[in-house]
Amino acid sequence: MNIQNLIRPTIKALKPYSSARDEFQGNSDAMVFLDANENPYNNGVNRYPDPQQKGVKAILSEIKGVSAKHILLGNGSDEVLDLIFRAFCEPHQDNVISLPPTYGMYEVLANLNAVEIRKVNLSETFQPKVDAILEAADAHSKVLFLCSPNNPTGNSFSTESVEKLLKTFKGLVVIDEAYIDFSTEKSWLTRLEEFPNLVITQTLSKAYGMAGIRLGICYASEEILKVLNTIKPPYNVNELSQKKAIELLNNKDLAKKQIQDILEERAVLISDLATISFVSKIYPSDANFILAKVDDATKRYNQLVEKGVVVRNRTTQFGCENCLRFTVGTKEENEELIKNLLLISKS
Repeated sequence: MNIQNLIRPTIKALKPYSSARDEFQGNSDAMVFLDANENPYNNGVNRYPDPQQKGVKAILSEIKGVSAKHILLGNGSDEVLDLIFRAFCEPHQDNVISLPPTYGMYEVLANLNAVEIRKVNLSETFQPKVDAILEAADAHSKVLFLCSPNNPTGNSFSTESVEKLLKTFKGLVVIDEAYIDFSTEKSWLTRLEEFPNLVITQTLSKAYGMAGIRLGICYASEEILKVLNTIKPPYNVNELSQKKAIELLNNKDLAKKQIQDILEERAVLISDLATISFVSKIYPSDANFILAKVDDATKRYNQLVEKGVVVRNRTTQFGCENCLRFTVGTKEENEELIKNLLLISKS
């Protein structure tokens, strides 16, 4: 596959903006900076942040076992996904493929960028229908989005299906691994160099508890990242986010413990949900949430809100009719949820 053939012509011809911090690459410790029109009085954030976030990438490289040259950071994963649209999808000409039920931002970003979105519904077991996906694709199909573990269903896609799509689909295959740290399946990062069209997105918002700093991660070949770096805003990740990410990523034991606690609580919550009379099905989960079918999702959602518990009503999503999505909380939060569900079931 020739990645160059997928890039929009205007992007190929684009000369990237060069910021002051991009142009000076030397040791900054003893330098006097008069190049970026900054306020000179030091308050901790008066200087522009590192545009390449080298400190954060170095830690991620160590944790994930991936070279920093294969990492791009964004203001949340949504910015990373938007960059992919803008770099590879020609408005009013190209299309992308998504697999409902899935993360809703793929469709929002497609509409925002004037790119057709073709939907191929997942199977009854929430797995990709490979032949139908390939049939839906044409010469203008630039990106295929695979959310695995999938949101809102919680399951991972089969390795066999993903492999076939990576080998056969003629565009980029973006595997959204926002929930991979909760999964028993291996990340596709281990096979990044095997597939030139593979793009993996992850986030610090879930397992690492940093939703508030908005830091998304893209892993891809140097060729793909060169294109995305050409169009990304020069200072897209602010200084405070970078510092907080470095602080929390360095505390590896804390993240590991919290992930383990969430997995243990997930098992307890699945068991407890099975005792609720109006819960008819609990779907397998490889994520930090559980999808469950109830008798009347909207009614039960409203009843929980009245009791001070907010969950997610997914009943409008394909294949999720009368389904609620429960995020795994702390032990105390989960007990509060079950207590209220039991009260509702008896009312």
